[in-house]
Amino acid sequence: MKTSLFLLLFLCATVALGQSIGGPVTQGLQFASHADHASAHEMAASQDLWGSASGVHIEHGELPLWEVAPKIHETPLGDVARAQKKEHEAVKKAKVVWQN
Repeated sequence: MKTSLFLLLFLCATVALGQSIGGPVTQGLQFASHADHASAHEMAASQDLWGSASGVHIEHGELPLWEVAPKIHETPLGDVARAQKKEHEAVKKAKVVWQN
């Protein structure tokens, strides 16, 4: 136990010494500034995505989900439990019962 504690302390001391001598990694890096990136400017002109496609009819608006979603009929959990209970009663039981 003492040796593992000593090795852990030695490892932590080595890491701390390496961080203090090496200094931060970003010391020599210089990041480019993008001062114009967040400035206010005019919006670009709108572009037609369909081009000159004829015969394309686009509807506007939204449909409620109940109109387009598939109908899912789930069996209630109580009915499933009753069916499994009936199935379990119908299965053959063991004829020999071992008691130790």
